[in-house]
Amino acid sequence: MSSQSNVNYQQSIDQGDRNVPINLRQTGDPGIRMLISNRVRKSAYWHLSVEAGCWRATVYNRMYHPRGYVRPEDGGAMVEYRALVNDVTLWNVAVERPIRVKGPDAEAFCDYVCTRDMTRVPSMKGRYVILCDEQGHVLNDPVMLRLAQDEFWFTISDSDLAYWFKGINVGKRFDVTIEEIDVSPLQIQGPKSEDLMADLVGEGVREVPYYGLMAAQIDGVDVIISQTGFSGEKGYEVYAYDSTLNAETVWNAIRAAGEKHNLMVIAPAHHRRIAAGILSYGQDLDHETNPFQCNLGHMVPKTKAADYIGRQALEDTREKVNNGNPPFTHQLVGLKIAGKPIEDYAPDFWLVGHDADSEPCGWITSPWYSPELDTNIGMAYVPVESAALGTEFVAWLPEEYQPKPGHPVHAVVAEMPFRESVNPSARERARADGREYAY
Repeated sequence: MSSQSNVNYQQSIDQGDRNVPINLRQTGDPGIRMLISNRVRKSAYWHLSVEAGCWRATVYNRMYHPRGYVRPEDGGAMVEYRALVNDVTLWNVAVERPIRVKGPDAEAFCDYVCTRDMTRVPSMKGRYVILCDEQGHVLNDPVMLRLAQDEFWFTISDSDLAYWFKGINVGKRFDVTIEEIDVSPLQIQGPKSEDLMADLVGEGVREVPYYGLMAAQIDGVDVIISQTGFSGEKGYEVYAYDSTLNAETVWNAIRAAGEKHNLMVIAPAHHRRIAAGILSYGQDLDHETNPFQCNLGHMVPKTKAADYIGRQALEDTREKVNNGNPPFTHQLVGLKIAGKPIEDYAPDFWLVGHDADSEPCGWITSPWYSPELDTNIGMAYVPVESAALGTEFVAWLPEEYQPKPGHPVHAVVAEMPFRESVNPSARERARADGREYAY
C-alpha cells in the first residue's frame, strides 16, 4: 500500500448528500490476480483479445473487460496511447451490451426513460443520452442508436439498464420488446480510422456524420457502423449481427485491413478520454450523481413536450443551481496535477485538499499524464464553493508520483476538455464562438 499516512481517509470528507458514500479508503493495488471463471460472462471477442495479448482485465456489466495489451516492461499504456493519437486502434468493447427496444411504442418508451427528446432523433442517427431515476440521479449514460422508427439500441455503461427498462414497463405497459441482442460492439479509433473503414466497407463511410449510422458488410457479415467512440479522436463503432457466430470473421477482417494503417489492438483509452472530458460511469459518476453535478446539465432539456422520469427533480435542481444553492456538496471539475507522470490506472480515489495542513475536501476520479500538455490531468470532485477555474489545491498522490516523498503536489482547477476533440462537444463549440455555456 502506498504510504499516505499523513491524511485521515476514512471520515474526513463530507458526503452527506449521498446514501452510500464513495469509499475513499486508500487500499492500493496488492497485485491480486483476477479469477477467470464461468460465473462472469466472456464476450464473443474475449478469446480474440487474449490471443492479441490482453494481460489484464476488469469486470464491466458482469463481463470480462480487456484493460491492457502492452506490458509495463514494454512501455505499458502509453504505447497504446501513442498508437491511438497517431495511427488507428481496435478495442473490444463488447461489455457495452446493446439493449434493444423495439415495437410500436418504442419512441414513446425511449422518450419517457431519456431526458433528451427522442422524437427529434431521425432513423439511422444516434445520440449520447442520460437516463435518470425519479430523484434525478444518473442510472446510465449510453450511446443510443435509432435504427428505425420502431427500433432503438442502447450501448450501455456499467449498470443494468435492461432490468430498469423491464421494471418500468411492468407498470407502464408500452407495446415494446426489451432485450439484449447479439451485436457486440468493437471500436476503431484514431486519425487513420476513416481510411481503414473505407477499406473495409467502401468510400460511403466517409459521408457518415458524427453520430450517424451506416448498414454495411464486413467479409460477408452484416454490420451497423456508427461514427462514435470513447476517445476524443476520430472513430467508429462496429456492431456485427450474430456476433457470437461471426466474431472471428469480423475481428480478423479488421486486423487484416488495418495492417497497412499500423493498427494496434489496445484497451479503451482512458488516458485520451480524460483529455477529451468524456466521463466514465462508475468512476466519474454513478447512481447517486446528479447530472448538474458532473457537467451533464445540458442533457436536461429546458423544453420537452413529453414527461420523462426524473423531470421534476431535475428541473428543481436546475433552478437551485442557477440560484446558487445546489442540492449537492461536490462538483466535478478538471484538474491539472503536478508530480511525476501518471501513466497507468489509479487503483483508488486519490484525495485533494486546500493545503498540505488541512483535511482533504475532495477526491480525484480519473487521473492520467498528458504528453501534449506535459502535465498530469484528471477529473475530481471538489466542494462546490471551490470549483471555480484557477482554484488551487494540493493532491495526495502515491509515493511513486511524489517528487518529494511524503508531500502532496500542487493542483489547479482547469477547463475541460483539456485539449481539442475531433468532434467538438457543445461546450467546446460555445467556447470557440465566445459564448457562455449555461444550463
